[in-house]
This record gives sequence, C-alpha cells and structure tokens, in this order.
Amino acid sequence: MGDSLRKLAGDVKRFLAAQEEDELLDISRPRAAADLPPATSLPVQTAHAQAGVSVAPKMAENSTLTVDFPRAQQPTTPPEPELAMKKQDKTAALNELAEVIKSCTRCPLGATRLNAVPGEGNVNADVMFVGEGPGFDEDRQGRPFVGRAGQLLDKMILAMGLTRENVFIANIAKCHPMTDPLHPEKHGNDRAPNAQEIACCRKYIERQIAIVCPKYVVALGGVAAKALISDAGSLGALRGKFHNLHLDSVELPKPVQILATFHPAALLRNPNWKKDAWQDLQMVMDKLGLKGARK
Repeated sequence: MGDSLRKLAGDVKRFLAAQEEDELLDISRPRAAADLPPATSLPVQTAHAQAGVSVAPKMAENSTLTVDFPRAQQPTTPPEPELAMKKQDKTAALNELAEVIKSCTRCPLGATRLNAVPGEGNVNADVMFVGEGPGFDEDRQGRPFVGRAGQLLDKMILAMGLTRENVFIANIAKCHPMTDPLHPEKHGNDRAPNAQEIACCRKYIERQIAIVCPKYVVALGGVAAKALISDAGSLGALRGKFHNLHLDSVELPKPVQILATFHPAALLRNPNWKKDAWQDLQMVMDKLGLKGARK
C-alpha cells in the first residue's frame, strides 16, 4: 500500500512539472482577459504587434544579426489577405504604422538615426515610389526625398503630369544608413542599407504597400528593386518591363505591378541615364493614360 501511494505521488509530481513546462513554452496560448494588463499600460512591443508588425528586442551594441536576403522563398504559413480599405481607414493604419516605425529599434540604425522616415503621400495613390533609405536631409526632417535627389524626383513626378500630393513616397529602410554613424553631422555620410537592415524593415514597407495598394510601384535603384522583385537580377535586367509584385509578409488585396528604374541620386551622378529613366516612367504614364506636364 505504501509503495503504491509513493508511486502515485511521484506520478502526480511529474505530471505537474510537465504541465508547468508546457505552460512556459506555449507562448501562443491565448490569455484570459483577466491576465491582460490595462490598455493604458501596454508596452511598445504590444502596440507593435497590434499594428501587424513583429518587433525584436533592441540589439546589443556590436551584436550580429543573421538574416536571409533578398526574399523569403515560400512562407510556411500563407499570409492573410489584406482587405481593401476606405481612405480614412488607410490614413489611420498608415499613421499607426508610422508611430511604430518612429519607435523601432529592431536594428542598429535605430540607435544612430535622428529621425525615422516612415514615408508620406496620397493614401489612394495609383503610383508609389520606393527608394532605398533616407539620407542626410531626410534624417533631419523625417520626410522622404527632400534633399537634392528628392528635388529631382519631384521634377520627374511633375513631368509625368502628377504632383507629390498625387503619389506615395517611401523607402525600404526607414532610418539613415551612415558610413560613419559616430558622426551623423557629416555630409556625404550616406550608404545603401545592408541585407540585415533591409530584412528588419521589410514588413514595414510591405505593410505600407498593402495599405495604399497602388496600381504601380516604381522601385528607385537596384537596392529597392532587388528587395521587392522576386528572383531579381541586375537593375539593367529588371528595367524595361513590369513585374508582378509579391510580398512576403502580407497578401495584396488586388494585383500590383512594379517597375524598376534609376535612383534620382544616380541620375545626378550620371545625367546621361535620365533619358532611360524617362522611358521607364513613360511606361507607367501609358498604363495610367497620363499625358505628361503641359509645356
């Protein structure tokens, strides 16, 4: 009898220990309402999760993040379809996402930026321009394409018969990548975002594209093109044709096509490429029935 009781007690002890371990490991277990903290005390990471963006903890200095780039092959779980939104819902969703971006520290750029640069423009735009990352002027103003390259982009948009208010403008990376992050006051301190930085920001730009859901995305430069176009090759190989846009983290509510062209900064360095860039933009104009700016 005594042996039976001791055996039973041992079984119960092991069962309880196993239950505690399962509860600890089951991070997806739904929590009861009583377990949740008050709404006013939700931490930033919870707010990020509600915005549909997964957030990693702040990285330690000199740490290394290993990621896949440029595209995930096939998601294990198919993304949920993004529902078409009304204008006011789009505005609210983009504003909420912008607040998440402004407090993001997913990669080291979050520790060296002056201002995050979420993006801006018409939430119902037919055309969305996507560059690689903010530069010196953008870092100070918190707005995309406001430096010399931005002034040229404005002229390109006007030449198409549009205005900055008609389109949406954003970047793949939301913070300023610097060659010398210890001296952010230096001019000429810009660089392209690396694979790890792009991977950390990918969900932000994909979510923005899904919310705006333009008819056409214009990828400005090879970095943006390779980050967004599946099986991307060189910029030269990607130019001159439309590609069907497929996102990794969210499904678009309707088909979107993407066209690759030169970054305005590259056109400032190589003016001879402007003719080729104009031919790319005319492809979008033809699709939208735009006649260009009046002379």
